[in-house]
Amino acid sequence: MQDYDRIADALTYIKDNMQQQPSLEEVAVAVHISPFHFQRMFTDWAGVGPKKFLHYLSVEYAKEVLKTSGTSVYDAAYETGLSGTGRLHDLFVKIEGMTPGEYKNGGKNLIIKYSYGESAFGNYLVASTEVGICNLFFYNESSKESLEELKQLWVNATIVEEETGYHQLIKQFFGHKIDDAAQIKLHLKGTPFQLKVWEALLKIPEGGLKSYSNIAEDIQNPTAQRAVGSAIGSNPVGFIIPCHRVIKSVGGIGEYRWGTERKMAIIGWEAARRES
Repeated sequence: MQDYDRIADALTYIKDNMQQQPSLEEVAVAVHISPFHFQRMFTDWAGVGPKKFLHYLSVEYAKEVLKTSGTSVYDAAYETGLSGTGRLHDLFVKIEGMTPGEYKNGGKNLIIKYSYGESAFGNYLVASTEVGICNLFFYNESSKESLEELKQLWVNATIVEEETGYHQLIKQFFGHKIDDAAQIKLHLKGTPFQLKVWEALLKIPEGGLKSYSNIAEDIQNPTAQRAVGSAIGSNPVGFIIPCHRVIKSVGGIGEYRWGTERKMAIIGWEAARRES
């Protein structure tokens, strides 16, 4: 994960010095690597060079994508087969909400199994019930906080460290090496409103972006932008439920539960693949 750590440091530097438009050499010096090696490392990771990657994070690019990422684009992608094995989209991930009893009692009688993994966007903890994935948390240096958060969410569940078939599917999902994403199921604890928002997020195509107001309109509640933002902020399954694809309507990246730099990394990485 050393490459991702360097990428994250570079994105932090770029974010903090955006107005100065730092050069490749300046960013390389900031992350303590030669410009030549930084260019090669970044391109290997992102599929494009740093300059092109920054274009995907610019306000103008974001505005351009927002204009063309409505339901018609999604429908066209679905109808033309882009959601199949040739190119993975997240629509095929299915959500199953907890029963009211499971929701209220903090997971009593549930057995939750968790394991750790590595991705292009850092380390993560993934947890699942026998029904499906219930949580995926990114973490930086220590996994202890993620495990503690998992225990606090499921105060009455039996939590054990054990890798399951769902966890193997998540590894394939991160690597875009999964033939049938319909195998991935989510078993989520949330209010009906939260579940509706999370389902709307799953319909944003890979490389696409939407604003908070777009999501509010998608769930036919256009005045609920603040509540939508709160539901997005409480997303329990990082990356799989793509809350990173929701940005400010003016084109800003916006906040992210697992760090703005990680959100920048995922958005740029997906955009590079969208245009490849």
